[in-house]
Amino acid sequence: GRQGLLRHWGLLGGAAAALAAGLYVLWGPTGSSRRRRGLVPGLLNLGNTCFLNSLLQGLSSCPSFIRWLEDFTAQYSTEQSKSQEHQHLSVTLLQLLRALSCQEVPEDDVLDASCLLEVLRVNRWQISSFEEQDAHELFHVLTSSLEDERERQPRVTHLFDVHSLEVSPVIKGQRGPCVAGSLPPVLSHWKAQHPFHGRLTSNMVCKHCEHQSPVRFDTFDSLSLSIPAAVWGRPMTLDHCLHHFISSEAVKDVVCDNCTKIQAEGILNGQSIENQKTTFVKQLKLGKLPQCLCIHLQRLSWSNQGTPLKRHEHVQFSEFLVMDIYKYRVPVHKPSPRTPEETPGAKDGTAVKPPEAEQPPGTKPHFMNGASSSSSFLKSPGTFPLAAFPECRTPRYVYRLMAVVVHHGDMHSGHFVTYRRSPCPRPALAGPGQWLWVSDDSVRRASLQEVLAASAYLLFYER
Repeated sequence: GRQGLLRHWGLLGGAAAALAAGLYVLWGPTGSSRRRRGLVPGLLNLGNTCFLNSLLQGLSSCPSFIRWLEDFTAQYSTEQSKSQEHQHLSVTLLQLLRALSCQEVPEDDVLDASCLLEVLRVNRWQISSFEEQDAHELFHVLTSSLEDERERQPRVTHLFDVHSLEVSPVIKGQRGPCVAGSLPPVLSHWKAQHPFHGRLTSNMVCKHCEHQSPVRFDTFDSLSLSIPAAVWGRPMTLDHCLHHFISSEAVKDVVCDNCTKIQAEGILNGQSIENQKTTFVKQLKLGKLPQCLCIHLQRLSWSNQGTPLKRHEHVQFSEFLVMDIYKYRVPVHKPSPRTPEETPGAKDGTAVKPPEAEQPPGTKPHFMNGASSSSSFLKSPGTFPLAAFPECRTPRYVYRLMAVVVHHGDMHSGHFVTYRRSPCPRPALAGPGQWLWVSDDSVRRASLQEVLAASAYLLFYER
């Protein structure tokens, strides 16, 4: 099977090379002319690889992610590692994203991303290009593989950080080198988590005694939101999905240590009692918001007969996204007069949740993040329109839409396309807010109105 697969890939690689050569003969090196038109390179479809192409176009529109990859791959610039660069996912991914974001000059209008599939196979991922795949699953494959690569890196001080160990700290009033104390902090910036990395908080409170269990933290690289049942005559918005995600739920038959302790204190002679089981209220919040936010709208549903169905309804989203009311804040048990500097959240960046933030499903969202019809969004694409958020004059967690991945078709077959911001300058015609529509090797300009009307599957925001 492996030899047959390699044989197929060899034939496919030859066909791709022939196609690339044909494009070059027909059009010549037209990459510069495409960039002059404010467009980006397209990607060859190697056989049902639109899921890969659409995701790469989306990731290449996130500058923070590209900068992180540049810092991350700086360790591989030494001569010792150059021979193994092709085995590193981060290096291959960075080269593709830089070309798709017009930071490097590609030879052709159309790029070949088969090198990324090959390096994923080296990392033991079995990804077939001959079957329908999912862009969101591939996103998880890339982020988890980058985390694995990060964990494989040596934990000793890197060559680039030797200078930080050579500099002796000077204490005020002390002459000569400092012998006591710890070494200066090592600047291992490439050890930092990727910018899609975030943390969820899980809060459990007993309904009987109101005792709160310790807050649990879980990591995430994308928010996978289910689409709640639609209310007739009311459009579905991204806020509805976010509120549904963090809405509290009752968890029955949970052992409450506090209720058990209270019960035990009321019994004499030290008699043993059974653990008290009560109902807890569980709620999710966002403990750490990432620099780059990937939102996945779950469009898979199941019929009564157990067959998969796709939900096609439009979920309204906006160019700007405010996430303050979904951010976890540490509860204050003993309120007391505080200065602005002592206000909870002022030091760690967490936002204080307004009283009206917890709303029942179906009510008007506090921030109206799904109000794509707001004229203030369409009139000022380069600045954040505070007028659209009258209840929050100073939001802390403001995100800007960078790309939208759309899936056309049903659960069995279809096609992925991407709306993305153009990184290529077109000073004579448009500013940095220009949008593009990309379908494999086809690229054209698009309007913001067209983007916001799309049936989104993946949303890429950057803070």
